[in-house]
Amino acid sequence: MVGIAVFGAGRIGRIHAKNLHQHVDADVLCIVDVDADAAKELASACNAVVASVGDALADPQVDAVVIASATDTHTDLIRSAAAAGKAIFCEKPLALDIDRAIEGLATVTEHGVLLCIGFNRRHDPSFRRLKQEIDAGTVGAVEFVGITSRDPSPPPPEYVRRSGGIFRDMMIHDFDMARWLLAEEPVEIYTTGSVLVDPAIGDAGDIDSAVAVLKTASGKLCQISNSRRCSYGYDQRIEVFGSLGMVQAGNRSATEVETAGSSGFLREPILPFFLERYADAYRDQLDRFLRVVAGAEIDLPDGTDGLRALEIAEAAQRSLESGAPVTLV
Repeated sequence: MVGIAVFGAGRIGRIHAKNLHQHVDADVLCIVDVDADAAKELASACNAVVASVGDALADPQVDAVVIASATDTHTDLIRSAAAAGKAIFCEKPLALDIDRAIEGLATVTEHGVLLCIGFNRRHDPSFRRLKQEIDAGTVGAVEFVGITSRDPSPPPPEYVRRSGGIFRDMMIHDFDMARWLLAEEPVEIYTTGSVLVDPAIGDAGDIDSAVAVLKTASGKLCQISNSRRCSYGYDQRIEVFGSLGMVQAGNRSATEVETAGSSGFLREPILPFFLERYADAYRDQLDRFLRVVAGAEIDLPDGTDGLRALEIAEAAQRSLESGAPVTLV
């Protein structure tokens, strides 16, 4: 059994804590959150206790921590957990800026602990199958990756102000997927965007609609499309085109039932949001994390992946502001 402390009792913290509580190899020991009521409620659901950061990290029964708190707390919690010798699973993004991210990674390296970043889409069964087809040579040499990611509705402005912006908060998942699927580092990025969904997001200093184009040294291309609003559900699609063909992973519905009549063919709506669409991915990523903590050798997105995705996100913001492509180093 791996003893776990969960930092953060918000939406994503509840997902992780409850998945861990149901896992045969995990024991959720304590919940840490500045919101005492939220921490108490989640602790009760997981048969855990409410603890402070210091008490959780000092507990010898805690083998690993899950950091699912606000992004601006990630670096300090990573450094404290690393110094305490705990294995770390941290939600994306690694930090809100590069310097802070590097500080956290330095402490992780100093203490030699495991750090896994919560890029859950790498663990989605459909996307993993897509990656396997690429690696098997089904599409030949990869030439183009197209990623579509659209949320059903915009987040509140209060969230936007703390999120780091659409590139660090939302498209960062797609930057990680681009690196994973291209199997080659992007060397250039160009982005453009608008406020088309909610003027309040613009007032908060962000955009709600964005397109990015990434290019690798060999010329491979990736186009990413994001929107904070999608009337038909949670739109999550990937297409990979290569010299021998194409492989794609489409949206998912609750079932694959389709009806037909005089008005045509009808299918069920696609899944409404990330909680449903990536339910399997959230469970599988924590299962793999626990297995690595127990000594298994499994490739997981680590601190370097988190830092690289953040570097691309910052370059995306610079490109948006300048209106010109930005070179990635």
